[in-house]
Amino acid sequence: MGDDVLLGDIYISLDTVIRQAKDAGISVADHVAHMVVHGVLHLQGYDHISDDEANVMELKEILARCDHTLLAQTATWEEIKAICDDGMKYQTASVCIPASFVKQAKEYVGEKLAICTVIGFPNGYSTTAVKCFEASDAVDNGADEIDMVINIGWAKDAKWDEITAEIAAIKTACKGKLLKVIIETCLLTDEEKIALCKCVSDSGADYIKTSTGFSKAGATFADVELFAKHVAPHVKIKAAGGISSLDDAEKFIALGADRLGTSRIVKIAKGLENDGTY
Repeated sequence: MGDDVLLGDIYISLDTVIRQAKDAGISVADHVAHMVVHGVLHLQGYDHISDDEANVMELKEILARCDHTLLAQTATWEEIKAICDDGMKYQTASVCIPASFVKQAKEYVGEKLAICTVIGFPNGYSTTAVKCFEASDAVDNGADEIDMVINIGWAKDAKWDEITAEIAAIKTACKGKLLKVIIETCLLTDEEKIALCKCVSDSGADYIKTSTGFSKAGATFADVELFAKHVAPHVKIKAAGGISSLDDAEKFIALGADRLGTSRIVKIAKGLENDGTY
């Protein structure tokens, strides 16, 4: 087994999960993922007998859905290294960083943390060939997940077939790694968002994502709710941009978000740690 450690077993009642998912208005897959994270936390020694313990478990469950993000143009290696350290310490889903740091970051974290990067970012109007090269290069450098930006002008021109084909080509370039598709909801009408839900669903991509965080606004509850109604069951949802509190994070998850693109949840965890409540 090498360095693997057997913590124990997790048993999940599928009938119960199906019933609870229906009652909560979420997908069975999302609820199973939640139960697995919850079970692993129990195996690691966390419990929810007291309110404080329950709050810690709840925060850890949120952190496990966070892509801890640093995409500032001025980001340095020391800053990237620091968020990698945070990601490993707080067990986030991934760190989302600029492509130029992917190789160095992956060598630094190894298999302890997933590395996510962005392509066609933030404007989305690179050619499909350029985006495919970026995706392939990032994966070759060690990226585990790719967040791409669609051509928003194509959406305004209703070029849905072209958008679907581009996403599918980039998914192929990802060589089996996760692909998340950023549609920049703040620039779109609801009709365009619904059409893009179909594009992403038909393309083979793994996630639809609200925002780059570099435009006029970030994720909204209404957009995540709309995604949940219109994407295919195999497509998961990532909310990103403007997630500033645990209450925000909890509501996005309740509405159907599987991932959260934010750096603020780790900052909250650090604050609670300093207060002695985490």
